[in-house]
Amino acid sequence: MTLPSSLSRRTLLGAGGGVAGLWALAGCSTDESTAGAPAPASTASGVTGTWVTPRALPDGWGSGEDDGVFPRTVVHALGSTVIATAPTRVAVLSTGQVDAALTLGVVPAGSTAGDGADRVPDYLFDAFPEDRAVLEQVADLGVRTEPSLEALAVLAPDLILVNSAAKDAEQLLGTLSAIAPTVVTRGTGLYWKQDFQLLADALGRRQQAQRWLTDHQDRAAGLGARLSPVPTVSFLRRNGDRTRVFGVASFSGSVAEDAGLGRPPTQSFTDDTSRDLSPEQLPLADADWLFFGVQGGDATELTSLPLWDPLPVVTAGRAVEVDDDAFYLNTGPTAARLVLDELEATLPA
Repeated sequence: MTLPSSLSRRTLLGAGGGVAGLWALAGCSTDESTAGAPAPASTASGVTGTWVTPRALPDGWGSGEDDGVFPRTVVHALGSTVIATAPTRVAVLSTGQVDAALTLGVVPAGSTAGDGADRVPDYLFDAFPEDRAVLEQVADLGVRTEPSLEALAVLAPDLILVNSAAKDAEQLLGTLSAIAPTVVTRGTGLYWKQDFQLLADALGRRQQAQRWLTDHQDRAAGLGARLSPVPTVSFLRRNGDRTRVFGVASFSGSVAEDAGLGRPPTQSFTDDTSRDLSPEQLPLADADWLFFGVQGGDATELTSLPLWDPLPVVTAGRAVEVDDDAFYLNTGPTAARLVLDELEATLPA
């Protein structure tokens, strides 16, 4: 399986004068609480070794078995599950799990779709072109908030993967387990590295996943080491009427953390994945470089806002439109690689 060197990019140039900075997030609403996360590891001066995004599974989680060894008992977010043989028909119900399975060389038999999203995001068709035909045949298991139990039963999987952020997850686990062995990951962008390893363990490929993560983290650290001075980066997303900045404890934020990139003071928070901005608070998104995505791909939903053009990062030509699926909607390893591709291609070494 091959990966593209980078996503296509479009740098938007703005016009207009400066806007006075707003250096407080008072009044912003929050999303996906990550209270209890450790102190941030990466700053503009480098990496200290304590990570907001956890790099290892919690003690006691997983199976402890070498790759390919079955049966195995996998301890996960909501208990433990015995997996008798290597799975061949895998059903994935949660965000980022199609990505994680494909990264490990496994094409799921069925998948749910996110709200307003495809079962298989376009970036995965691009990243794994040799699997296009079989990816087009991935069974429809409904939407992530309401998976179709009937479709799941018809699929007859031998492994089901879901995360604990799913609606009524504990109750759902009992129903899913009656269909097939079920492993529950944690969910949200903060825990994507743990979830990748746990999913890999269920597939008998945890050591493979750990090697992938080591390579990714080493590559990210290499990027940070080449940058002098290290710039600050900002991550901004528009979906519907909602505009959010993403902090350190987010999926894209984790890749920036791996690289030791700086974050503006307004995005150094670690207690939430993201924070909402009102139109008047758009200047809080300013940084040396801004990476923005818009669900549905219509950039004007963001760039037509009154305070967009005067943003210093926009007038400097450093606001870069990115793939919304890879940066903000999915939380899998191939998406993380594409985020890193974009950072490497954009940031001046």
